[in-house]
Amino acid sequence: QVQLVESGGGLVQPGGSLGLSCAASGRTFSSYTMGWFRQAPGKEREFVAAISWNGASTTKYADSVKGRLTISRDNAKNTAYLQMNSLKPEDTAIYYCASARFLAVGTQAPSSSDFGSWGQGTQVTVSS
Repeated sequence: QVQLVESGGGLVQPGGSLGLSCAASGRTFSSYTMGWFRQAPGKEREFVAAISWNGASTTKYADSVKGRLTISRDNAKNTAYLQMNSLKPEDTAIYYCASARFLAVGTQAPSSSDFGSWGQGTQVTVSS
């Protein structure tokens, strides 16, 4: 298991941008698929994006964020990122990063139950 720590949340106006980071402990980061999930008040946790563990770094996005959010990773820094552009009020939520060893990223969005380690979450608020 890896330990994950998110950072970069905050308050941003609609249409603005924000970047989140997820720092992972351990020496096997490259073998973990990384995912971002979010949970808004009164709602269930939902999938946002994932990037695969293999060298191809295959990505998968929720339809609601395609074209606006970009997931990436830097294995040398043991860090995953979520760049968020054109933010909307409905993007307001606590954002969690998660890891899953050797999880394949395909056409189906992964479930939260596929991920074994989670960060503590970081609040993102989109409001004018």
